[in-house]
Amino acid sequence: MKKVNLYIQLLTLFVVILATSACRKYLDVVPDNIATLENAFTMRSEAEKFLYTCYSYMPRDGNLEQDPAMLGGDEMWAINNAGFPEFNHTMFGIARGLQNLVSPIADDTWNNMYKGLRDCNIFLENISKVPDLEDKERAQWIAEVKFLKAYYHFVLLRMYGPVPLVKVNLPIDASPEAVKVSRDPADSCFAYIVSLLDEAKPGLPPIINNPAKELGRITQPVAYALKAKVLVTAASPLFNGNSDQAGLKNRDGKLLFNSTIQPEKWTVAATACKEAIDICEQSGMKLYNYNPAYQQYKLTDTSRVQLSIRSVITEKWNSEVIWANTQSIADVIQRVATPNVDFRYVDNPRIASELAPPLKVVEMFYTDKGVPVNEDKTWNTTGAITRVSTTAEQLFIRNGYTSGALNFNREPRFYASLGFDGGVWYGQGSYDDSKPNTLYYVSARKGQPNSKVQTDKGSVTGYFVKKLVHFQNTQGATANDYTITSYPWPVIRLAQLYLWYAEALNESGGPDAQVYDYVNKIRTRAGIPTVQQAWGNYAKNAAKFTTKDGMRDIIQQETMIEFAFEGQRFWDLRRWKRALNEFRRAIEGWDIEQSDPVYYYRKKVIFNQLFTVKDYFWPIREENLVVNRNLVQNVGW
Repeated sequence: MKKVNLYIQLLTLFVVILATSACRKYLDVVPDNIATLENAFTMRSEAEKFLYTCYSYMPRDGNLEQDPAMLGGDEMWAINNAGFPEFNHTMFGIARGLQNLVSPIADDTWNNMYKGLRDCNIFLENISKVPDLEDKERAQWIAEVKFLKAYYHFVLLRMYGPVPLVKVNLPIDASPEAVKVSRDPADSCFAYIVSLLDEAKPGLPPIINNPAKELGRITQPVAYALKAKVLVTAASPLFNGNSDQAGLKNRDGKLLFNSTIQPEKWTVAATACKEAIDICEQSGMKLYNYNPAYQQYKLTDTSRVQLSIRSVITEKWNSEVIWANTQSIADVIQRVATPNVDFRYVDNPRIASELAPPLKVVEMFYTDKGVPVNEDKTWNTTGAITRVSTTAEQLFIRNGYTSGALNFNREPRFYASLGFDGGVWYGQGSYDDSKPNTLYYVSARKGQPNSKVQTDKGSVTGYFVKKLVHFQNTQGATANDYTITSYPWPVIRLAQLYLWYAEALNESGGPDAQVYDYVNKIRTRAGIPTVQQAWGNYAKNAAKFTTKDGMRDIIQQETMIEFAFEGQRFWDLRRWKRALNEFRRAIEGWDIEQSDPVYYYRKKVIFNQLFTVKDYFWPIREENLVVNRNLVQNVGW
C-alpha cells in the first residue's frame, strides 16, 4: 500500500487504477482525494485554500534549480562539477547534453502540471457548491482557475510539443483503457488554451485592489498578455509548418503537427498583441524609467538609463510588470550573480559570483550606435584588443584601467546587464556619479580580487550577470554581510508585448511605421537611436530595416538583448527554430588564468555544445511509454 501511495504522490501523469500487486500509473485525471472534497467546498474560507492550491503548481520561473531556461541553454554558464555548489546544478545538465529518456531533466514539470490540472478541474467542478461565496467573487475565482488551466497546458506544450489535454477529470470508475490517453495535435492544444483564456478574461479584475494580499493573482492584463504570447508561439516556425515534426503521429495515425505554414496565424497573433497592449495601457501600465521622488545620490542621465534597465527587473511591481511570480523570489540568484566588488571583504562567503555570460552573449549587445558589433562601420576600426579607459568612459569603466576593447563604446544595456574586468558596478552602497573614483568596479584578471581563485566561486568567462542584482544590495561592515533586496520574478512585462506586436506585424505584412514605432519604444528607453537612425547612419547594410527578413533579424536581436538573462532566450531560440545554430556555437570566455591584459583578453573555448533536432522538445519519460502504449515519443528520442 505504501508503494501505491507513493505512485499517487508522484502522479507523473498517471494514477493507480488497478488494486492489484501489479500497480500501474496512468493519466492522473481521476482524483485521489474524494473523501476531502466535501470539506474543501463547504465554506468560502476552505474553498479559498483550494484556490491557492491551484496556484501552488506555478513553475518556479527564474529559479536556478527548477527553471531549465536559466542554465539549460547558452546564456549563462556555471561551474561544472562544483564540489560545494551554492545551488543544485541539475538544470545545467541540459546545456551540457545530459538530457535522457530514463530520467529526463526537469521532468517534474510534467508531473506538476498534470497535478495542477487535476486540482483545477476539481475546483471548477465543485466551486458552485460553496454557499457563502458571492457571485462576483465566484466568477473571478472560476476565471483565475481557467487561466491557470490554460497556463499549465501551455507550459507542457512549450516543453513537450503536443500533449494530452485534460479538459475534465475522468470519473473514479473509469476503465483502464479510458485513462490510456493519446496526445492531442498541437493546433488543438493551442485552440483549447486560447478558448480557456477567452472564457477567463471577462471574470478577471483590471487591477489588483488589495495589493497587500493579492499581488501575483491573475488580472485581465495578465490573461490578455498570455493569450498574445500563446498565439505568437503558435505562429512561430517551431509550431507553424515545422516539417521536422511531420512524422510525429499517434498510434492511430493522427498527425500531431501541421507541416503546412499558415501565415494567417501571424495576423491573429498581431490582433491579440494589440488587444493586450490596449488593456495594459488602459490599466495604467507603461515602460518603466528609474526616477525616484527622492534620490540621495547624484546621478547623471547615463546612470539613470542603466538603472532603468536594471530596475525594471529588480524593482518589484513597477509600472512595466504585467505578471510576476510570487512563488519565485529572486534571492539566491542574486548572490551567485554578484562579484565581490567591496575589496575590503574579498572572502565574503555570502557572495558566490558564479553565473557567467559567454562571449557570444556579450557580443550580442549593440554598440553605442544601436547596431550589432559586426554591422557597425564606426566601431573599433583599429582592431585593438585592449583599451585604456579615460574620463569620458569613467561611468562605464574605471578611469585609467586597461580593459578589453569589446567593453568600450557599447549600448547602455551592455553596461546595465554585464559586469566585466574594469567595469563599474553600481550597488553595494556606492552609486554616486559625482565621485567616480569611489565607485565600485570589477577587477577580474588573475591575482585580482574578482578573479576565479576558488573551484566553487568565480566567473569562468570573465563576465558577470549584473542585470539581475538589485543595485541597492549592500555589503555591511563585516566580512560575512550581504543584504539582498529580493523581488518576485517577472514573467511578462509590457516591453515583451511591444516586441511581440512588432514581430507579428512584420511577419504578417512586412516592416512599416507601426513595426518601427513599437521597436523604437524599447530602444528609446534603452538610450539608443531609433532603428531608422541607427541602421541608416551607422550600419554597413544601411537598408536592412526596410525588408521583412532584415527587420526579422533586428527584432529578434532586440528581443534577446532586452530580455537577456530573464529566461526568455532559451524558449525564443526554440520557437524561432534558431537553436540548432545558436546552441552549436562554442561557449567561450576570456583566458581567466592570465594576469596581463594582453593575454587575458584572448578567447578560450570552455565547452562545445551539441544540439540536434530532437532537443527542441523534451523526451517523454520512457517508463510512461511502457505503461501507456497510446503515448508516442517525440521525434529523435
